Amino acid sequence: MSRGGTSHTDRVMMVQQALVEMGGGPQRLSDIAAHTGLDDSTVGRILARLAYTRIVVRPSRGLYALGPGAAEVGFHALTGVNFNRSAEVRAVLDKLREETDQGLVFLYTKSQFGANRQCLMMSVGDSDLAELRMTARDVLSITRSLRTGASGRTILAYLSPEVQELVFEEEIPEEAGPGVIRDTGKFKASLAEIRDQGYALGYQECMAGWNSVAAPIIWDDIIVGAVLMLKPVHVMPHAPEQYIDATVEAAAQLSFSRTGWPNSN
Repeated sequence: MSRGGTSHTDRVMMVQQALVEMGGGPQRLSDIAAHTGLDDSTVGRILARLAYTRIVVRPSRGLYALGPGAAEVGFHALTGVNFNRSAEVRAVLDKLREETDQGLVFLYTKSQFGANRQCLMMSVGDSDLAELRMTARDVLSITRSLRTGASGRTILAYLSPEVQELVFEEEIPEEAGPGVIRDTGKFKASLAEIRDQGYALGYQECMAGWNSVAAPIIWDDIIVGAVLMLKPVHVMPHAPEQYIDATVEAAAQLSFSRTGWPNSN
């Protein structure tokens, strides 16, 4: 049934919310219309406009899904600034690098498409990323599995059980480090531990020779990303408390609200 009395802005928000509630994957126009209670022609016009702004994409004929523009809007709302251009966010990452004695710092967000993560920003000083076996472009543009790494497990720990089960079934990437948690039982237990303590420790999970600390970025009760700090194994065989505290504090500063923040007071 069409909701003719609803304002245009409300109808646009209803369509976007429908795509979120329907899982974010490709959906037919008629199904989106049915979910919102709006008529097909109204939803069609809204989707066309959202596609122009990249909030919605058309993966194939007759199907619509949330696009990269939706991520940009969400990240903007998260901090009141754009993650990709924010001097404030950069300052937080740079401060964490300083407080961890020049650790390599990365800001990861949950990808809008599938159970993955993507690096949006980093603070690595004059470090040569070749030592991580990747270029700056690789770090900033490649979406990586949640099945490996402290930041991946940190994001996954706060996702729904349904999404977690999908990730449990994934193959471990070939490039994973020697410390990757291969046992599913231990992997699941690590997620519960992350939720309990509010951070994750990684020991050569993604790459040989590098240990890490990660903490979640949470908006109300929604996980949106993680802060990751890396140091060589010979420099940081075990993360000292001050490095853990600094990483958790940086993630807290990047959270729009501390509602639902683990162990917050």
